[in-house]
Amino acid sequence: MRSFALAVGLAAAAAAFGFAAEAATPAKPAPRPAAAKPAAAKPAAGAFDARDPASLIDLLSTMGAKGEIVRTNESDVFMKVSTPGFAFTAQYVDCDAKGRACGGVAFSTFSEQGRSTLAQLNAFNQTSISCRVFDDQAGKPHVMYSALVSRTDTREEMRNHLGVWQGCLSTFGLFLSDPIGYLASAP
Repeated sequence: MRSFALAVGLAAAAAAFGFAAEAATPAKPAPRPAAAKPAAAKPAAGAFDARDPASLIDLLSTMGAKGEIVRTNESDVFMKVSTPGFAFTAQYVDCDAKGRACGGVAFSTFSEQGRSTLAQLNAFNQTSISCRVFDDQAGKPHVMYSALVSRTDTREEMRNHLGVWQGCLSTFGLFLSDPIGYLASAP
C-alpha cells in the first residue's frame, strides 16, 4: 500500500503544480550510451544502509518508484528518481571513495509553473523547518529537502524522509498556487 501511496501522492503533486525533475527525461526511452553508467553495488539481502545509494534504489523499487545513479564525483552520488508520472533528483553527499557511507541525502525538483518574489521565497523558508525553496538563475522555483543519514537508520526512517519530501512537494505546490494567500495563513 505504501508504494501506491508514494506513487499516487507524488504524481498528484506533480500534476497539480507543474513540478519537473531537474534531470527529467523524455517519455520515449533514450538510446543506451556506449559507456556504462556507474553501477551501485546491490546491498546484501535483507541489509539496509541509509548511507548507501544502492539501499535507497532498492527501497524505492519496493515503493513503486525507480532510482538510478546518473553520475558521481569524489564525494557525491547523483540520482534520478521516477514514479509513475513524476520524477525528481536525489543527491548523496560526503560519500567515501566507493560512493557509500554518505553523510546526507537531498531530494529536489523545480516547477515550471508559479512564480514568486525573493521576499515570498524567504518568507516561505521562515515557515518551514524541513523544506527549502529558492529560484535558480533562470527564475524557476525549486524545492529541496535534505537529511543526515547514519548507519543505524532503518528502512522505515528512510520511508519517513520520503514522506517528508512528499509533504514538501504538496506544501510548496500550495505556496506556488497563491504565495500571498499561503503566507497570510502561515503561522
